[in-house]
Amino acid sequence: MKALELCNREVVTATRETSIFDAARLMRDHHVGCLVVVETRGDHVEPVGIITDRDIVLEVIAEGVALDAVTAGDVMTFALLKVSEDESVFDTAQRMRARGVRRVPVVTAAGALAGIIALDDILQLLSEELSLLSRLTQREAEQEEKKRNRPG
Repeated sequence: MKALELCNREVVTATRETSIFDAARLMRDHHVGCLVVVETRGDHVEPVGIITDRDIVLEVIAEGVALDAVTAGDVMTFALLKVSEDESVFDTAQRMRARGVRRVPVVTAAGALAGIIALDDILQLLSEELSLLSRLTQREAEQEEKKRNRPG
């Protein structure tokens, strides 16, 4: 499966200028744990950073910084891991693990934001696949039992 097939295409975004207060409100209103920070480049929007609820707590609130003094651009992660829409979900998961990130923007070949994949999305996919495999072994045993009990 490709990253584009699994990603959530309804990405909640902010700009570097978005206040931390507004960023937190966007996360609350949309029930998300992060915002992708974007810039318009040419005719499309590209991800340039990501800000999480954890970033706000650890970098702003825990440090006692005034909310009106900080923007998303001040707190966002700059070394943003992005994956291509054609990248496999397995490769995406490996890259996320290697970088220690739970969320990753998915981009088109031109660099435009196409969606976002979260660790939860990958875990759900894997649990569904494991459930199917589990039923396969059960079905195989049922078929074997039927074969043995046929009148000869």
